[in-house]
Amino acid sequence: MEIRNLESFIQAAELGSFTRAAEKLGYTQSSISLRIRQLEEELGTQLFERINHTVKLTSSGIEMLALAQQIVRTAEEMKKQAEQPRIPSGHIRIAMAESLSHTLFQEDFTRFHSRFPHISFTVTAASTEEMFRMLNQNEADLVFTLDQHIYDRNYIIAAEEPVACHFAASATHPLSRRSLSLEDLTRESFILTEKGMSYRRLLDQQLASRSITLEPFLELGHTGLICRLLEKGLGISYLPDYVTEQGVHSGKLIRLHVPEIRMEIWKQLLYHRNKWISPELKTVISYFQMHG
Repeated sequence: MEIRNLESFIQAAELGSFTRAAEKLGYTQSSISLRIRQLEEELGTQLFERINHTVKLTSSGIEMLALAQQIVRTAEEMKKQAEQPRIPSGHIRIAMAESLSHTLFQEDFTRFHSRFPHISFTVTAASTEEMFRMLNQNEADLVFTLDQHIYDRNYIIAAEEPVACHFAASATHPLSRRSLSLEDLTRESFILTEKGMSYRRLLDQQLASRSITLEPFLELGHTGLICRLLEKGLGISYLPDYVTEQGVHSGKLIRLHVPEIRMEIWKQLLYHRNKWISPELKTVISYFQMHG
């Protein structure tokens, strides 16, 4: 049902003339007649009685007039609302690697929330495979991965950055001053993130190719807690450099040099190519691009 047909009907009814309706709307009289005929055919009822060049609403026309006016008013309100600048508001669902969350939700996020208090979040920690399942099922609006570089034409890469990873230990650890071999490491105690998760999975794959398996005495996803345990001298871990940066800077942690382990890991922010980028989602993507 076309709005312009409803507008023609309303003007003809209010003015009692197809000719005067045409003059007011800037159309020809024949155009007005055609549009009203189309509306009558679509509704399956006659809206006007046409007698000796005069028009008068039928009983159906009287009933339809109020509805038509309501529809046109609603359409005009929608148009005005769409044209007004809108404060971003809404709920954003993010699936991400758990170790990335602390880089986003710190002091800068306080300022973001103060500026955009009507944007809320649900953050789900998941494996890379689970993230993309959620994205494909529209259960997540964005995914923030820490894994091998991902390129797929079904997804748009909003931001990406390579990430270095190293084995890390307390600055007082006996191995902290040496260039190490994998054989040296196999005799040590390890704290690692969960098996199968991003860089842990990639580490296990490289070790397996050399017939080596690390058996950690503790597995957990909280990388900040892992760093605190390492600072106390409780073993060795394998972590992204941004996780250990504060400990290394303070002199409490050191990154171990193990030349045999080399891998390329990327932080990537992606969304589905068919996803509608709402104002609030655009705002969140911009925040990630600046702080991710």
